[in-house]
Amino acid sequence: MQKSRVTRVGSLLVGLTLVAAACGSDEAATTTEAPAETEAPAETEAPAATDAPAEMDAPADTEAPAETDAPAAGSDGILRLGGILPETGNLAFLGPPEFAGVAAAIADVNAAGGVLGNDIEWLPGDSGDNGEVANATVDRLLAEDVDAFIGAASSGVSLTVIDKITQAGKVHFSPANTSPTFTDYDDNGLYFRTAPSDVVQGAALADIMIADGAASATFLVLNDAYGTGLLEYTQGPFEAQGGVTDLAEIYDPKAENFDDVVGKAVDAGSDAIVIIGFDETSKILTGLIENGAGPADKLIYGTDGNMGNALASAFDDPTVLAGMRGTLPGVDVDGQLAEFRDLLLAVDPELQDFSYAAESYDTVIILALAATVAGSDDGVAVGAAINDVTRGGEKCTTYADCLVLAEAGTDLDYDGVSGPLEFRDEGEPTQASILILEFDATGTIAVVGSVQGSVEV
Repeated sequence: MQKSRVTRVGSLLVGLTLVAAACGSDEAATTTEAPAETEAPAETEAPAATDAPAEMDAPADTEAPAETDAPAAGSDGILRLGGILPETGNLAFLGPPEFAGVAAAIADVNAAGGVLGNDIEWLPGDSGDNGEVANATVDRLLAEDVDAFIGAASSGVSLTVIDKITQAGKVHFSPANTSPTFTDYDDNGLYFRTAPSDVVQGAALADIMIADGAASATFLVLNDAYGTGLLEYTQGPFEAQGGVTDLAEIYDPKAENFDDVVGKAVDAGSDAIVIIGFDETSKILTGLIENGAGPADKLIYGTDGNMGNALASAFDDPTVLAGMRGTLPGVDVDGQLAEFRDLLLAVDPELQDFSYAAESYDTVIILALAATVAGSDDGVAVGAAINDVTRGGEKCTTYADCLVLAEAGTDLDYDGVSGPLEFRDEGEPTQASILILEFDATGTIAVVGSVQGSVEV
């Protein structure tokens, strides 16, 4: 039988504080609120790619957005955004909401007057799940003279292209990278993310495990920057609260089978098994279930890399996942942000999974505001303005309202759909929401709570 759980997570999580210094971190801080349940996401296809834009002459002079009458040197006045988002590969289930978020933001920006008097141009591309696909996409988009890249979803994939992008003087901005590696990465000041570091997600997951009554845990971890980083920031807080790690097994996601991994996890006999992985999670879970160590038998946890409809769809009977819990950085779009949800569905009517859609939307808005404030679409100029448009100025929550402030020369502070943002100097949010997800009795994903985390510099 499944172990009993502590369901009143809120009372146990209130009042903890996460502090991260500029070059490292201490402990995580959390408070909770319980959003409404959501319906299960379903895998959808990414919006169709658009053709590369034709070359254009420099635009006519527009009103000065940032104390300049014309785009700065190195700028042609057209903000071109290139996508390196997962159309294929083991994170393809994250592609549709990310594409929808980007498309919705571009539509809002262009409807409000665009950037520097011109519409944003969007050149989508596939990241795949390996460096080969992503690098080919980046090479193509560099040849198209894009100013900023949006993606990848995978931290490991982003690490294969970050040097190529930033050394070319272009902005690299991910809506979904969570690896702590990026916080102190030597990126020429050109890498940014709207997703929070796994310093926050890991602490939240550890708190949930303790609240659920897990005294011991086995961690099965994908061997890449995302997997090992999230392991570190989950295992540490878990053990700091008295939890015992029986096994931390790092596995190759391309392995022919996971019999050895499953065998070690079963033999460990832990109260809880945490799987930090991507689509190979279904194979690991199948083995655990067959050996009496599935969600019906003990506490099973996932994370943002596997807690989605794609996981349920891999099983003929998704009810075998009932009771599995996990975490996802973000906001409860389906349960709390009806207007934004409808905006996304207008872009993609088949969309049911909203993971990282809000973060993707905010990425575009921030880039557009930074270019406006800089008076330039040049990547270096845009990058220099990004942090400041998210903090310290007059609050605004839409591109249209923020544009009025920017064109008036007023220091602005964009609070996004995904949260208040408040970027620190390292180019990442200092405040974040972590959703608590659970597969219900039908094998359907539901949001059962949320944890608020913050990073103080």
